[in-house]
Amino acid sequence: MKKNIPVYKNVYKTQHLYTSCSIQCNMVVLFDQFNLPQNIFEIIFATTQQVEVARMLITEMRVKGGEIGKTEMSMFATALHEGKIIEETTGEGPFRKKKKVKISYNKRQFYDRILTPMKTMGLIDYDLYKKTYKVSEKFNKNMMRIGLMWLQELRRPPIQL
Repeated sequence: MKKNIPVYKNVYKTQHLYTSCSIQCNMVVLFDQFNLPQNIFEIIFATTQQVEVARMLITEMRVKGGEIGKTEMSMFATALHEGKIIEETTGEGPFRKKKKVKISYNKRQFYDRILTPMKTMGLIDYDLYKKTYKVSEKFNKNMMRIGLMWLQELRRPPIQL
C-alpha cells in the first residue's frame, strides 16, 4: 500500500498558494514576489484569454450591483460561447488605439476554468437560497489566513530528527 507522501518541486523565487476546491483537489497559484503584475487576474489565471474573461465577468457583476442570478450567469456564458465583441486598447501613452475584438470562450470551459476557481478561492460566492452569484471579500480574508499560517510556521520550533 502506497503512502500519500507530499512531493515538493524546487521552484526558484516562486511562491505557492494552495487553495482547496470542492472536488478534492488543490489549486496552485504561482507568483514571483519581485515581478507581481498590477492586475489580480494575471496572478490567478494562466492565459490572457482567461484573464480577459474573468475581468469581463467581474465588470458585468459590478454593473449589476455586484450580484447576478443563475440565469444571468448562464446568459453571460452563452454570450461568450457565441462570441462577444469588446473594445481592446493597444499601445502606450498618447498613441493608444481602440479596436473591436470578438472574444469567444466555450461555455463548459467558462464554468470549469473561470467560475469554479473564482468560487473556490472566494472571489465569488453562490447563494443556494437566492440562486445568485455575488462578488465576495472572502479571497482577501483567505489570503490573510494564509499569511497567518506562514507566520505560525515560522514561529514553530524545528523538528529534531
